[in-house]
Amino acid sequence: MAPNLKRKLEIENEIESSTKKRTLLNGDSNVDFRASLFELKVKQSYINSYAQSQPYKHGVIENLISEDLLRSVRLEIQDNLSFTLKETDIYKIYQSGDLANLDGLDDSSLARLPSLLKLRNALYSPRFREYLSDVTQAGPLSGKKTDMAINVYTPGCHLLCHDDVIGSRRVSYILYLTDPDKQWEKEWGGALRLYPTTIVKSEDGQELKTPSVDPTVSIPPAFNQLSFFAVQPGESFHDVEEVYAGASAEDDKLRVRTAISGWYHIPQEGEEGFEPGLEARLAEKSSLMQLKGKANELDQPRVNIESYKQDLETETKSTAAAYDDEFTADDLNFLLRYISPNYLVPETLDQVSAIFEEESSLRLAEFLHPEFSSEIKDYITTAEARPEHPQTPQTGTEMERDVWPVARPPHKHRFLYQQAQPISTADTPQMPIQDLLENLIPSQPFRKWLAHATGLSILDHSSLARRFRRGKDYTLATGYEDEDSRLEITLGLTPTPGWGEEDEKEQGEENDAAQEEKPAEEKTIEGESANPPTSPGITEEGKSIPAKDSASTSDPTADPPMTTTPTPLTQDTNPAVGGYEVYMATDLPPNDPNHPTTTSDDDAAIYKSHTDADPHDDGVLFSMEARWNTLSMVLRDRGVLRFTKYVSQAAKGDRWDVVGEFGVSDVGGDGWDGEVEGGVYGLDTIEEEEVSTELDGEGDDVTEEESSGDER
Repeated sequence: MAPNLKRKLEIENEIESSTKKRTLLNGDSNVDFRASLFELKVKQSYINSYAQSQPYKHGVIENLISEDLLRSVRLEIQDNLSFTLKETDIYKIYQSGDLANLDGLDDSSLARLPSLLKLRNALYSPRFREYLSDVTQAGPLSGKKTDMAINVYTPGCHLLCHDDVIGSRRVSYILYLTDPDKQWEKEWGGALRLYPTTIVKSEDGQELKTPSVDPTVSIPPAFNQLSFFAVQPGESFHDVEEVYAGASAEDDKLRVRTAISGWYHIPQEGEEGFEPGLEARLAEKSSLMQLKGKANELDQPRVNIESYKQDLETETKSTAAAYDDEFTADDLNFLLRYISPNYLVPETLDQVSAIFEEESSLRLAEFLHPEFSSEIKDYITTAEARPEHPQTPQTGTEMERDVWPVARPPHKHRFLYQQAQPISTADTPQMPIQDLLENLIPSQPFRKWLAHATGLSILDHSSLARRFRRGKDYTLATGYEDEDSRLEITLGLTPTPGWGEEDEKEQGEENDAAQEEKPAEEKTIEGESANPPTSPGITEEGKSIPAKDSASTSDPTADPPMTTTPTPLTQDTNPAVGGYEVYMATDLPPNDPNHPTTTSDDDAAIYKSHTDADPHDDGVLFSMEARWNTLSMVLRDRGVLRFTKYVSQAAKGDRWDVVGEFGVSDVGGDGWDGEVEGGVYGLDTIEEEEVSTELDGEGDDVTEEESSGDER
């Protein structure tokens, strides 16, 4: 039966719509490139330049596309597309939906993006793909699999070191859409930076490539500039420099780094040049596989786990019996050199232990003794006032003890660090941070204190002092793979304010010379942690789980849709400066030996998060912004990720801390009742000075007499 007139009209309209859509999607692209681009002489110059480039092969093409077309693309982006703020351990950016989804838009939406469609078609046209293949010598490139998105970097945005090696990626590219009427200034940041690699032999003789600590090539953004390179496992390491904040909001409005970023992939099935099994072979070479495997032995610093030195009295006791040891008068005198008397009172330790048993994490404010913390603050303040590479100290010994090497490799972490050094002598000056590393943390008294504070038996220890420099340093998310839980502590030693809501009123205003009585609501023991100033997400299958404060109001577990409903790109008027430490949950399969993990389409440096029934649960278990004189303790289980967010150049200072890791076993006990050799704590070991100790925030104070032992 012939269709009726109404249905016939519908069919004709569908055919006409489909024809228009195909015309939009597959229009002629040859006229869009710079006229001279395809001349043999010009092409050969790019081939030569690419082949000779360092630290690895890369290319830059100026004035790639018709300027009129790119100006039209900018206007279409501004008027029609929406952007979502995404923040993970490795980046902070505003991103559009995947432009591959343009094909799925309806006719009216496509009609609003003719220039963007034309640009995409030009970039993935057979002629230009062949051109890039010849320049890079990377092999044939797919026109079937398009992979591109619009990324916008405003002040504070960044992308940390990685090599792009995931799945079928063959060539990476960035086409800049910055303001064509205002030249981008180098001091604004936002440059594509390339890292050289060195070949290092592993313990079993294998040659492994590792990126250097700092990049050697910096390519600032420029309107209508295409930067590109072949994706090479363990070699094509790069980052995007932070876009630095200006002196005013007006300055920041100029510093908007807009670009189309994407990849050309290996030919897909059905395309010329397709090789069965090639994608799987490429995956074996990816840097993520190295991250999980033997490349870990190239990391600096190396973790040095040491058993506690047993004294004569406890060396023959069992682990459980060691937990039951009471503090001696010497123990308390030793701890009072370092720890606030508040945290040596039995009732306070009971409260700490009860909170930790309930929460498996807590924070203790004003942890260090005021006089000792004052020494550390003086040291840090002096260090930050010096240039990054301090002047040569007076003696070789002093120089040796105050050297801060750089942690590496940068696709895992970068910060300055110190570890415990050989025991000092009377002639060797000891920095106060080294005092913590060499004397307090390895000591039996501190081991006892940790045992009483956590209800755990402490088996071994390792420690590290870290300095995270503004505009440089971070740690990316790492998993914990052991079956046994581990106690991890972080002693925040950052004296500068401005790191988050918690410290705005208190940071930098504490008087370390005397501890004043506080109102009940200002508790010094915290069993729960607020999310970081801008809680990061960890992506799963390329899907960002954004911060609670992010701009996204859609389902955060879904791919951001390609939408033509514009959302204003508003800049954060009070951007977070990073530097917070985060513990995050993951959905690790039972007995899976490989962790952290990603899917084949993830970036090598983005780790899988969790699949939670609540899409608004960002998975953050515990977090702490950079703080002064605050101790956090976390019992870390297998599968929990941990990272320290990149510190923005806008921070008022560097982040400083001392971190410790402790092997533990769960041992029961009633805790410490205050008894010591010779009597009860506070009766025979305390005299002269009175100290007011806050127990539970209820205003109940206990007056103790200070110990007559050697104190700071």
